[in-house]
Amino acid sequence: MQYRTLGKTGLEISTLGYGASPLGGVFRDVDASIGIRTVHTALDAGINLIDCSPYYGLTRAETVLGKALKGIERERYFISTKAGRYGAQPSDFDMSAKRIRQSLDESLVRLGVDEVDIFLLHDIEFVDLDIVLHEALPCLERLKAEGRIRAFGVTGYPLRSFAQVIEGFDIDCILTYCRYALHDRSLERLMPQLEARNIGIINGSPTCMGLLTERGAPDWHPADAALRECARRATELCRERGVDITRIALQFAVQHPLIASTLVGTANPDNLLKNLQWIDEPLDQALATELSALFAAQPGAVWPSGLPQNSDEVAA
Repeated sequence: MQYRTLGKTGLEISTLGYGASPLGGVFRDVDASIGIRTVHTALDAGINLIDCSPYYGLTRAETVLGKALKGIERERYFISTKAGRYGAQPSDFDMSAKRIRQSLDESLVRLGVDEVDIFLLHDIEFVDLDIVLHEALPCLERLKAEGRIRAFGVTGYPLRSFAQVIEGFDIDCILTYCRYALHDRSLERLMPQLEARNIGIINGSPTCMGLLTERGAPDWHPADAALRECARRATELCRERGVDITRIALQFAVQHPLIASTLVGTANPDNLLKNLQWIDEPLDQALATELSALFAAQPGAVWPSGLPQNSDEVAA
């Protein structure tokens, strides 16, 4: 396992991180004992970043993760969790300082730890960014000064929201998803600003929430029909070359030097071990370039997310 420093935090995190949302049954019902075994497999393989949220499974993921971490030496892992999103509806977002503090207290109990290493505002594009900049982030800054968290930042999908936040506040890191992958490399536009401010990058969903897999995108996926068809052709191309598209998608994401960690989410220990094997193998650069070109010719790789004023207007 390789490790990279997460921006100015000083945290040396594994280039492959564990996304714990499947522990909450987000994608399918998961037996808790198998989920716990998956967490232990990750730790034994050298993964030291585990990302979670109270939103995942409506606190179930954090609860199962806390059981998995019981008895594990605290220095073996960094915990990243979130506040601000607690359900799927607009009314389920609350980024007030009072709720953030309450959320941290609740997460600490569920996780069974005394402090959170990375504390993130969850999906900032769904709320007024004035609240994020003038109430929520100052609250996180105070929590860091109090020693209750070690680093803080924001998560989301639109690059516009990230750009506004990093211009307006000195954050430690961002967690983005689906914005640096074979189908969409638009996060590269923001990387110079992030690097200049020494803001760490955690990249989620290198398979674009299942789009870049043999199984294909689930019904709820926001990709339009044209993007789904492009992904189908990309998957078929990989199949013709004897390569699993998930393998090359993961290898492609992990190899970028400015991305400290790429998250993979699974509650299957065998799948996790396969991911670990893949990142130790060389990337077929020619095939990755061919796939990126295939998607580059396809408009509509970016979809709306959040409030209209926070969403990206055009595809990258």
